Amino acid sequence: MTVADIPDVHEIERASFPVPWPAYAFRQELEMNRLARYLLVKAGGEVVAYGGIWLMVDEAHVTTFAVLPSWRRQGIGGLLMVEVMRVAHDVGASVATLEVRLSNEAARALYARFGFRPVGLRPRYYSDNGEDALIMTTDRLDSPEMQDRMR
Repeated sequence: MTVADIPDVHEIERASFPVPWPAYAFRQELEMNRLARYLLVKAGGEVVAYGGIWLMVDEAHVTTFAVLPSWRRQGIGGLLMVEVMRVAHDVGASVATLEVRLSNEAARALYARFGFRPVGLRPRYYSDNGEDALIMTTDRLDSPEMQDRMR
């Protein structure tokens, strides 16, 4: 992802989340956060999905992950998650973690497909409605099971 991709990414962000990150946050992530990695999926030159991680010690924290609504349920999220997990592994992460809305069953199912399992709750995590976040984590990224999921 480059600064030039931010308008397209921000469009997906606004279409996907009740409280989207502002566009300047993506710019700061790209230009100032050496722990951040962001990936895109493009189709016909159009950005249709993006995902980001922060590498914190030996953990990859999935900070954001979204697919343009018109491209959902077509396998794009799965393709992107494979790449996000590969990047996490390649930059030295042992495990990956994330938070997801309890009500977001589609995202939870996608994450479970890639080995994320619930490990806790963050009460009232989401500022728009006070919904709890489910904390999910993976087994070791270098385990045979996780390596199979990254293929």
